Amino acid sequence: MRVGADLLSAARATGSRSVIFVGTGKNVGKTVAMRSVYEAACERDIACGLASIGRDGEAADVAGAHAKPRLFLRPGTVVATARDVLPRSPASEVIAFSNLPTAAGALIYARVVHPAFYELVGPPTASGMREAIDALKSFAELVLVDGAVDRVAALAGGDDAVVVSCGAAAAGTMQEAVDDVRALARRLSVQAVDPERPLVHVPGAFTASAASAAIARGERRQIVVRDPTQIALSGKAFLSASERLDLRCERPLRVAGVTVASIGRDRGFEPRAFARAVAAATSLPVYDVYASERTVA
Repeated sequence: MRVGADLLSAARATGSRSVIFVGTGKNVGKTVAMRSVYEAACERDIACGLASIGRDGEAADVAGAHAKPRLFLRPGTVVATARDVLPRSPASEVIAFSNLPTAAGALIYARVVHPAFYELVGPPTASGMREAIDALKSFAELVLVDGAVDRVAALAGGDDAVVVSCGAAAAGTMQEAVDDVRALARRLSVQAVDPERPLVHVPGAFTASAASAAIARGERRQIVVRDPTQIALSGKAFLSASERLDLRCERPLRVAGVTVASIGRDRGFEPRAFARAVAAATSLPVYDVYASERTVA
């Protein structure tokens, strides 16, 4: 898939060996986007390691009981998943054990020997996910992670490339979907601190109450957090705060692009109009992995 190859190139251009796919809601195409990048990597003979954050790796969406896209994996691929969900047939070999818990038992690392469909069930915590990603890097050249809905804590302390997914399934209108992805993409793209300008450090999370207080006192200094995951604001609250405050971070993230899914169970958007609107709102390249099209602002 050409879009998968383009998105792979964009992620690799960040210099990172891991890519985390996060989304604005359920069923917005995170797994499909990851699968397209995985297929493109396989075509380039790039050894991949795959993982998922917590319950998002289940075969069925817990919130709505809809079937999730399954991953058909090629020999040589390494997975971090729960031991109990490995295929029953001799399709893989266990290469390492872990004490990390998952919703389906202890996490293990296995290498695919024969092609098969796999489920990815990973650690539910950010620290556990970071441990799994680091372990996979010792077995594979590129690590791909199916992230949870707006769960960005696992990005803390890493040097991952980030792909943001949005779609019709998670919003009532196209404008709502555009606003949601604009807020998430901008939050993850908060710029690095300028050490030459006045600043105030926030040692932990920057909350809604802290933002309100800073706005009320007319704060003009840079408000600096460790990384964008420490900004505990989302949606319109973040957009409003970011317009009034100079939010910065010590460790910027690397957002490689946005993927769009214009069709949801209850509604659909005109695909190209949706992609153009998302590109204009985020100033990032937008990839429609279903239509195999790339849009830039």
